[in-house]
Amino acid sequence: MGKDLKGKELGTGIRQRKDGRYEARALVKGIEINLYGLNLKELKKDFEQAKEQAKQNVDVRWNNITLNEWFEEWFTKYKAPVIKETSIFPMKSKYYNTFGKILGDKKIVDILNIDIQEAINTMHQQGRASSSMREALGRVRECMESAKRNKIIAENPCFEISVPWENKSKERRFLTKEEQTLFLKTVENNWYKEMFYIMFLTGMRVGEVGGLRWEDVDFKNKCIHITHSLSCNYEKGVKKQILTTPKTHNSYRKIPFMGEAEEMFLAQKKKQDILKKELGSRYRAVDEFADVVFCTTMGSPVLRYHVEKECKKVVKEINEEEAFNAVRENRKPVIFESVYPHAIRHTFCSRCFEKEMNPKIVQMLMGHQHYSTTIEIYTHVTQMNFDKKVQKFGHAV
Repeated sequence: MGKDLKGKELGTGIRQRKDGRYEARALVKGIEINLYGLNLKELKKDFEQAKEQAKQNVDVRWNNITLNEWFEEWFTKYKAPVIKETSIFPMKSKYYNTFGKILGDKKIVDILNIDIQEAINTMHQQGRASSSMREALGRVRECMESAKRNKIIAENPCFEISVPWENKSKERRFLTKEEQTLFLKTVENNWYKEMFYIMFLTGMRVGEVGGLRWEDVDFKNKCIHITHSLSCNYEKGVKKQILTTPKTHNSYRKIPFMGEAEEMFLAQKKKQDILKKELGSRYRAVDEFADVVFCTTMGSPVLRYHVEKECKKVVKEINEEEAFNAVRENRKPVIFESVYPHAIRHTFCSRCFEKEMNPKIVQMLMGHQHYSTTIEIYTHVTQMNFDKKVQKFGHAV
């Protein structure tokens, strides 16, 4: 039993210090409780609550920490050391633009399951995509699970949350053989002709295309080695581009020269050497980017922005030509659908399956982390071929 300064009994674990403050101490399930206060009644109430929380394996030292404060603690010690440097800023931004903005100032011990659900409902009302909400929920769930393991909270409130599904399913874009031929014919006089050919012949991700260096092009063994990816992010308004590791472990791979690949690499080398000579000191690719294979007309590394912009220009040119021919031939124009960098990657995968390549080989060429991703494209291709064959059946009579 503890006593006050006059010798009065205060209860187990409670005593009055010489400075007049009351102190409550206990050890519950290995958790130390040590509280101070001038108001004995309030201290006893907090002490009982702390002991009850400790029985539930909750460490009261973290009682006042907010979700944003814990997220920073968790992210710095658990997440940042095991992810790519280029993923840190985007990952944190996504959190702070979702749960961090809605619940970030709330004490982590006060966040209930209904608070998480209401946050998701708010995101849905704001028009966020289902995939974006699920990613945000997964991140905060991971953060909260760590809080539970560290005995800050007794239960993780992020389970059994309803995330609205999007009604529309996103269709993968594949170019048919005819569309691919027309696309490449249109870029015949384009600065990026060789780059587009290589994209169609390798299925590389756009970051891998930008990060490809001449030392990765093996003319002797007729193959290219994917060892880097070009990353470009804006951190606090400042553009930051670096050569980083590929997307996943499976992304490290060797792709053999196929089709006109060697011819295109040789043409690109010749064209780039001429550009370097013409620009001299104005050639922009320096330091770690000095050896990149594909560059802009000023020598800068090729970013996703450049590829997307050129894809739009090519599609626009095709559609303008088709519109002119349609008027001249008195018919409706056939619209060439939009093309984006990943559609070219999908198209390469499609061509592989049309050549009846084994899905496991295609997975290796594509650098897919999961076999299911490769099979999903394979299913799409076989379904298209099935539909074409069915249409050829014709009428019974």
